Amino acid sequence: MRRKIRVVGAMIEQDGRYLITQRSPRASLPLLWEFPGGRVEAGETDQAALARELLEEMGVGVVVADRVIHVEHAYEGYDIDFCVYRCRLVSGEVRHTRIHDHRWVRPDELDQYEFPPADEKSIAQLLGL
Repeated sequence: MRRKIRVVGAMIEQDGRYLITQRSPRASLPLLWEFPGGRVEAGETDQAALARELLEEMGVGVVVADRVIHVEHAYEGYDIDFCVYRCRLVSGEVRHTRIHDHRWVRPDELDQYEFPPADEKSIAQLLGL
């Protein structure tokens, strides 16, 4: 049985730009860009996991709204079940606590950044919304 990991990401939009974050040089898939978020722990809802991850990684508080994207992706050795939720920043400024960098980008600029395969699929869906 392959390991399945549930991962949540935040689609945070301000003034027509979306927040993307860069993975740490020491992380798996180092220095790639992604929607901020992380893994859902046992017994956690997607919304709780997303709020916790954004607080831990960047020191921001969010209100999690509707799910906008759901993709599944098979990496070597495990599967990702990836949901992206629309979120609104409600407190804090983005800090690089556990992220390497961040950018606010317009949808037409997303293809200038390298994303992991699961995120690539979600961005294709985002651009088709």
